[in-house]
Amino acid sequence: MSKKEEFKEFIKKNPKLVKYVRNGEGSWQKFYEIYDIYGENEEAWKEYLGVTATVGTIDALSWLKNINLDSVQSGVANIQKMLGMVQELTSKDDKPKDEYKPRPIYKHFED
Repeated sequence: MSKKEEFKEFIKKNPKLVKYVRNGEGSWQKFYEIYDIYGENEEAWKEYLGVTATVGTIDALSWLKNINLDSVQSGVANIQKMLGMVQELTSKDDKPKDEYKPRPIYKHFED
């Protein structure tokens, strides 16, 4: 398929561009030059197509696909262990310590 035919297919997918040409806000030449240089890259077309929300969703989904759930699970397990250790250390300080009780003077050998 030639570049010109690919551009026509792109226009069919994005009818907003036709409105820009009909309103005199853009020209086919300008849109073709953008397409020739950048292709269907969303960043180049976001001004005309308003695809910012879609791009964010696509980026988030592709980011989620790349997450290794095993490493996330092991990281969470490590954090839980660390929090458990900190809790043990702080809970030991909360226990009342044996206070010193002086023996009466008249008791010499625990009688």
